[in-house]
Amino acid sequence: MLPTSDKLRLAIASGIRQIGEIAIESNASNARFKLCHHEDLERSSQADGGGLTVHNGPAAARELGSHAADGSYRFLKAQTNLRRGWVMVLESAADLRLALDQFYPACVGLWLAQQDGTLEIEHLRDKLSRQSGMYRRAKALSDAALQALVSSTCSPAMPCARRILWQLDAHTPLRPGAASQCRGIAAGIPESAAIPLLCREPCNHFVAEGLAAAKAGHTPAGAESKSGNQR
Repeated sequence: MLPTSDKLRLAIASGIRQIGEIAIESNASNARFKLCHHEDLERSSQADGGGLTVHNGPAAARELGSHAADGSYRFLKAQTNLRRGWVMVLESAADLRLALDQFYPACVGLWLAQQDGTLEIEHLRDKLSRQSGMYRRAKALSDAALQALVSSTCSPAMPCARRILWQLDAHTPLRPGAASQCRGIAAGIPESAAIPLLCREPCNHFVAEGLAAAKAGHTPAGAESKSGNQR
């Protein structure tokens, strides 16, 4: 079985050139790589680097991906507010993987698992059923409340660019809307040219929003039927 870094190198050689907001370039032998914000791609190709700050190796990736241009913390790494003004030069596919895993944790591995059919999905009700402590209150939210929460919490307007693969449960898809239709790929990039940002399970941020919704008094699952039986 090929190491993940080799699979990534082959993917770049086959035409992959972007992940999230990051453009990926390689040399003719696909042994040396360059990353930058996709909106800085033209600048990065200039002789003087277009005035971009050059980082050699993957060490700066964590810091670059942690804060937006305005200094705000990027609590979701798939937020569409990655700062610009830098270029990263990487000398191997292993360093490329290290860098991308800092910018977009686990996304390369999730995509490769999807490609070979081994990606496991955890649906929302399954995720909530495992919550304990104060977060267990979120499991009592009604289906309607959870569908609304997906629309408000996972919408690209938040902005999280991941492609949601999970459903409410194994038999209940998400309600059609912006959140359920997000491609996980920047606009204008064909699917064959990008590694999509995949969401295989509801994240901890979503669970926290579920707790907030439960505290706000959204109707618990089954409450309607109980009240109906009392009339």
